This record gives sequence, C-alpha cells and structure tokens, in this order.
Amino acid sequence: MCGIVGYIGYRNAYDVIIKGLQRLEYRGYDSAGVVLFDGTQMQLCKTKGKVSDLQAKAAKEMNAVGTIGMGHTRWATHGVPNDVNSHPHYSNSGELAIIHNGIIENYEPLKKELINRGYVFKSDTDTEVLVNLIEDIQKTNQLKLGKAVQIALNQVVGAYAICVFDVKKPNEIIVARLGSPLAIGIGENEYFIASDASPFIEYTNNAIYLEDEEMAIVRLNKSMKIRKIKDDSLVVPYVQELQLNLEQIEKGGYDHFMLKEIHEQPAVIKDTYRGRLLSDKGIIKMAGVEDNLDKFTNAKRIVIVACGTSWHAGLVGEYLIEEFARIPVEVEYASEFRYRNPIINKDDVVIAISQSGETADTLAAIKLAKEKGAFVFGVCNVVGSSISRETHAGAYTHAGPEIGVASTKAFTTQITVLALIAFRLAKVKGTISQSDYLRNLLEMELIPSKIEEALKVDGHVIDIAAIYKDAPNCLYLGRGFNYPVAMEGALKLKEISYIHAEGYPAAEMKHGPIALIDEHMPVVVIAPKQNHYDKVVSNIQEIKARSGKIIAVVTKGDEQVRALADHVIEIPETTEALTPLLSTIPLQLLSYHIAVMRECNVDQPRNLAKSVTVE
Repeated sequence: MCGIVGYIGYRNAYDVIIKGLQRLEYRGYDSAGVVLFDGTQMQLCKTKGKVSDLQAKAAKEMNAVGTIGMGHTRWATHGVPNDVNSHPHYSNSGELAIIHNGIIENYEPLKKELINRGYVFKSDTDTEVLVNLIEDIQKTNQLKLGKAVQIALNQVVGAYAICVFDVKKPNEIIVARLGSPLAIGIGENEYFIASDASPFIEYTNNAIYLEDEEMAIVRLNKSMKIRKIKDDSLVVPYVQELQLNLEQIEKGGYDHFMLKEIHEQPAVIKDTYRGRLLSDKGIIKMAGVEDNLDKFTNAKRIVIVACGTSWHAGLVGEYLIEEFARIPVEVEYASEFRYRNPIINKDDVVIAISQSGETADTLAAIKLAKEKGAFVFGVCNVVGSSISRETHAGAYTHAGPEIGVASTKAFTTQITVLALIAFRLAKVKGTISQSDYLRNLLEMELIPSKIEEALKVDGHVIDIAAIYKDAPNCLYLGRGFNYPVAMEGALKLKEISYIHAEGYPAAEMKHGPIALIDEHMPVVVIAPKQNHYDKVVSNIQEIKARSGKIIAVVTKGDEQVRALADHVIEIPETTEALTPLLSTIPLQLLSYHIAVMRECNVDQPRNLAKSVTVE
C-alpha cells in the first residue's frame, strides 16, 4: 500500500525514481508525485492517476535534473485522490518536503494547534500536518532536521514510513519507520530508499531494512547513522545481501505478472521443498521446525493468523495439521484476532502467514501472541521482512517476488510449507502410518510436474471464460480440503474481474445459497475423485435440477461428473491432502482470463493493494 522511492548520489534522480515507482505500482495507488533538488531549489510535480500520467505532466512542467529526490505513489486515506492531496508535500516555508506511507491518527489536534500558530494547509492530508509539525519544532527550537523529525515522531500516533528533505541540507534525507516497511539500498557513493528492494535491485544488492521506531540520516560522504526514535540510542546497522534479481521482477514475455506467476508455480513449489524434502529417504527437515519440535509436539493448540489469500492457505493448513498431526487448530483473521482479546496460552503455537511479511494486522497479531507468551512461527516469502524478524522461528516459502496483486504462487507455496509441517509433526508424533507418510512425500515431489500438466488446460479454460465473462455472480463449492480452495477461487474472481462471487462448503448450499441458483448462475464445483466424491455428485445433481450452469474441476478420466456438468476441467490425480495444490490452478486461470476479457487491470485491480501495511 503506497510506495516510496528516494535517491541521493550521482545519477539523475528523476530516472531512478520514476523507474522505481513503476516497480512499486503493484502495491496499489491512486496518485503519484516526485520532488527533485537541482542544486538551488526544489521542483515538485504530482498528479492524480498513474505513474505514466506523472511522467507526462513532468515532461511539460519540470526540468527533471538533480541528483537527489523523492517519489511517491499514494493510496488515499485522509483526503480524496486528487493532485493537491498527492505526495510529496511541502512545509509552509517551502523548505521541507515529505513523502509518507501510513496514517497519523492524531493529526486533527495537531493540525488545530498548528493553525493556531499560524500555519496554513493546502491539502486534506495527515501528511501535510506532519511536515509542518517537523518545521515548527525545527524553527522554534533551532534544531537540526534529524532531531526535529525525532521529536515530531514522538508526538504522533499511528503508522509511518517517511522521507524528509530540507533544502538547507542538500546532501541528506531523513527516513524513519513504524509499522510500514522501508529499505535503504547501499551503493558506491549513493543511497536508494524504497518501500521494498525492487526499485534498486539493478543498482545494488546490499540493503538495510529499518526496524520499527528507527530513523536514519542518509547522507553523502558520511557514514549513515541509525537511531532509535524513542531514546536516541544508536543502532548498529545490519547490511543484508538481497536474494533478488532483475529478471524476477520483469514479466518475462507474459502479458501480465499474474499469468507469469501462475506459470511459475511448478518451479517455485520445487524451490519451496528443495533441501527440506527427501522423499526417497522419508525425510522432512525444516530448521525452524526441527529446532522447536518440542514446542509443536507439546502444543495443546495451534492458532493460525493471516489475512486474505494467506487465511485461505491457513484453512488448508488446519485440515492438514488436524488430519495428520492430530493437533487442534484454529484459523483466525488477524484483523479480528488482534482486537477481540483472544485466549492465548503459553503452550499454544501461533503460526502467522503473510506473503509480504509486512501485513499490519498480522504483525499486530504476532506482537499480541508474544505478549501472551505463545511461541510464534512465521510463514512468509520476503527475506528480511518484519514478520521474519518478529517471529521466534519460521520458514520462507521461496516463491520469489510476487508482483500481481492477486496472490497465486504465494497460496500454493504457503500450502506446501504447511503440508511439510503437518507431515513432519505427524511422523514425530506417530499419528500417520509409514505407508501414508511415504505416499504423501512421494506425491509432494510429483506436484510440480502435475501442475505443469494442469496448466495445459489453459486453452479450454479460455473457452469457458468467454461464455461466463459477463455473469454478474458466481458460486464456488468444495468439500473437505477443497472448501478453502472454493473460497480462494471466489476471491480471485472478485479481486480481478469485479464479478461478485462466493465460496461455500458444498454441504452448506442447501442452507441458503441454493436459492440463488437458476439458469443464469454459473457454479464452479471442485469435485476430485476423493473422499466426499459421492456427496459432491449429489450437490451437482441438485444444481442441475435447478438449471444452474456447472463448471466442474474433476480428476482426469472422471466420466460420472462429465455426464452432469456443462463444462469439465481435468486435473491429475494426487492424494486428497495435496489436491488443493492442483485444484486451485484452473480457478486461477479462469479468473485471469475472465478479467482479461472484461478489460480489467489484472495486475493492479481497483481499490486493492498488494501489501496492506496499515489498518
């Protein structure tokens, strides 16, 4: 949510910033802006719309030169999306410029006080309040910018990642974070600042990730200093080598990042279990689990906290862990968990799942669980992310950068990690037979090749998408391990095509949703030939009796459902527990092709952000 890019060095800052903002477009935004310092004065250009609109406006309005600058893509919170509310913002004197991700919750009383002191505001944003608060503290107390920023941040309530520039200090940018990610790329005689590493990966692979309540003075020709905002104590920076390359964040010949990421799933699932799974020897070894086996095996309960697609992966994880390891599992929306005073005991294990590792509600849930004494295990994709640092232990999914807002490979790699955990715990506890254990391990190793086979239905899915692209509603049904897949399939369709869709347990259809079914209602039924198959067939017959249009995802060779359904999409056979890794593939393709046919912005759907870093 929102994107920050800053640069100070010897290159043309405008080029670095614009390219960086384009790399951050996946985060979701409604306006964009840039400020440059040309050696004598600041130049500002900002607009509602896309980065391409900013480029067009800047070409007409500014001389895009200078080796220091900041850029921003805004997601509107305080104040409607328009040119004035876009970032960057100036202070009243015009000497300070700021870009800001997050929310300042107490901006109203601060704004009233500043108005009483003679400050005038042009925008409706909380950000303009912050930059003027910094200026007021700086001038009233005759302070350096860094100290003024520190004092101001101790007065605000909320979340932020900020960059502040002062024309009187043309060789430095002040940055700080609380609850919103911020990375500093370190080059030769240059620094890069961004919400994540993607804007500067082609220039350097060395980065520092600020922790919460830390600020840094990023200046040329001097060593960077990082301090704690609360007590001003110095922090020894940890320079991390980035495991990222430029090729990973390019489309690679695909029309959209989402399609690329759908097709990457065979490779990234293999990356997820590589080094962890030795099926021929019956071995699963994950350092984060092995080092804490007693925590897991002695747990009276496992609580999974997540949001969105990660929550659906958590539901699959609940089925897996309870089925095989026989440990009670609860799956919670992190956004509800953090506010409902949950009962958490010291012998509970909390598994927090997040693709980005920066999800604000999930981070808050982690902190709450730790305060209550629980052992917290993280499952995330981004190395060095906040969740990887806040949890006691964890496992990376190794999915590589996921740029499309609608998660695809994140979902399947999260399930892969949860399945490995479930099988490992079951083996240790003796709650799985040796034959079932080995069969599932062997099948896990075959999943990448079976996904490759499942992807071959793409042309058939395109034909189905053409028929239903204008449907106003859609129902997704599944049972057992595939109930969460039904919910995930419905979410994908909603996210990128804007068609209303709901995912339900198939057995719940008669408790309400069946009233919606008529000849205009497409119903996607996940019906692999596993347990509950006969029950699902009965559900299909009920839909058919009411003239519903049936799109069935079935095991290859199934003739019984084929005789009933309007359309059949086949997937390879696997064990029931691993079916979600295959059954989700045609649902991803279906939502993608429908969205393309509806001319929707597949990678950047309206109103959505990739990483929800504020409430």
